[in-house]
Amino acid sequence: MSARLAANRIALGLTAALAVGTPLACALQATAAQAQTSATLTPTLSPDRLGARGAVTLTVAYVADGPGVPSPVRKAVIALPAGLGLHVPTLRSCSPARLRARGASGCPSQARLGAGHALVESTAGSQLITEDIDLSLFIGPLQSFQPTFELLGQGYTPLEKRILIAGTVTSSDAPYGEELVMSIPPIPTLPLEPEASLASLTLTVGTSAHRLAQDANTIVVPASCPAGGFPFAAEFTYADGSTGKTIATVPCPSSRK
Repeated sequence: MSARLAANRIALGLTAALAVGTPLACALQATAAQAQTSATLTPTLSPDRLGARGAVTLTVAYVADGPGVPSPVRKAVIALPAGLGLHVPTLRSCSPARLRARGASGCPSQARLGAGHALVESTAGSQLITEDIDLSLFIGPLQSFQPTFELLGQGYTPLEKRILIAGTVTSSDAPYGEELVMSIPPIPTLPLEPEASLASLTLTVGTSAHRLAQDANTIVVPASCPAGGFPFAAEFTYADGSTGKTIATVPCPSSRK
């Protein structure tokens, strides 16, 4: 597989079960059921035109069905529409070790695929703590000639932390083309306190500026749109052992570039 083909396959063409038979366990199970986590996915294309070069933005919101924060996400699989591609003029990658040591500024600009932000929540006693996390997405090194990506999360206050999420790109079944598969590590907080949970995440892949630089990494919208619009889907596995799925559709653009 060529480096260019491998880059294009980062296409986007770009989150415990209790089973004990005692009354206490039953009460805990009821509490867990009340606090089940659900997610919604909102994708947008910019510009929203067939055949255009630009960006796709994925927004995910997590909600606990009950008191407390959502369960932490352990795995996220996001399915993208068939034909949604990534234009990478100059293939560069950034290694996980470099990102951990130097942060986003330590990687070449040609390796950057996108950026965004996340909101995480945690509890310290009865107090709810929230923190904004900056997200930076980079092309990762090839693994067995297969494309990978690295998502860096950088927090600053109240706790300065750096989280690295590794991802792979795999083929998906119709009507989707590719799946972005991410394993999400625990997000540490204060000593002896529970890990943080994702409350929301927004990630833009590509560049949506009106005047694109020649070397900009961009999303390429398919030249035709299936009936009903471009389909997206996401599946999440949570730390409590539960899973959830959500689907979304971007309506077909009214014009072609």
